[in-house]
Amino acid sequence: MAETELSTPEFEYDIESAIVTGATGDVGSWVVDRLADRGVDVVGVDFDRPDGVRANVDFRGVDLTEGVDTWETIAEVDPDAVVHLAALSDPLENPSTRLFENNVTSAYNVLQAAGREGIDVVWSSSQATYGALFAESTWTPDYLPIDEAHDRRPEDAYGLSKVCGEEIAKSMARRYEISVATIRPATIFSPTKERARPTEDGSDLSSEEPTGDFASYVDVRDVARMIEAALAADLKGHEEFLCVADENYLGRPTAELVETVCGPIPGAVDLEGKESALSNAKAADVLGWMPAHSWHEGPDEDVSGPTWL
Repeated sequence: MAETELSTPEFEYDIESAIVTGATGDVGSWVVDRLADRGVDVVGVDFDRPDGVRANVDFRGVDLTEGVDTWETIAEVDPDAVVHLAALSDPLENPSTRLFENNVTSAYNVLQAAGREGIDVVWSSSQATYGALFAESTWTPDYLPIDEAHDRRPEDAYGLSKVCGEEIAKSMARRYEISVATIRPATIFSPTKERARPTEDGSDLSSEEPTGDFASYVDVRDVARMIEAALAADLKGHEEFLCVADENYLGRPTAELVETVCGPIPGAVDLEGKESALSNAKAADVLGWMPAHSWHEGPDEDVSGPTWL
């Protein structure tokens, strides 16, 4: 439902204009729609402009690995906030060096440009920072559920690029005294796209292909909601937030899922039943955000996505 259809906005924020990078991507397009529905003047930034048009939205084709172009765009638009979502995300489909250089350079350019202009930032990191998602060696959590303070030890270019991005975010928040909210989404599902996921048929987990997300997930609409919640929050400096549904998408005991992938868990386990292996408690406490969409309740619902792409 569009925000304009709601009598009271869920998150109140005093933002009249925003830049959204990665605006035509799987997450960015939903964020652009949600902000524009609230009446925010959005400038969407991506490599290419979309063919369609969208009320309250202008688009610019910008290569964010080019520092001057990035800074000029942000300085000229002079938005109230920057939402940085642009990135290459799959280390199995992109050359590692290209992915790493793209993600780190674009994060540096966007965050530094925003900082120089005194503009607060919300940006997307990833659960991949912890290292389990694309691990080649055995990866075992120190404790469950995994929270924002858990050690980050990625082996892959994508997770490493996001760890570097988080360090850049901390640096720019210190240097320019802006607020930077780092969002770490779990595996993102979209109601408008087919996405392969294991069935909930009670099959032998030992026969399933192990996956380092431990069946943790989040609906793309909830990612957009968390970005709004971060824009509305009175944050100081840098803060990171896991963005994840309450339960795993397999509908199976989570500790059992983790042990299937990792073996015995050495640390404390504070999970009950199907609770996600990743914790969303900090987002609830600090941002007032809780997931609103469960794939167990409506994975086949008919939802219209952005129409301007």
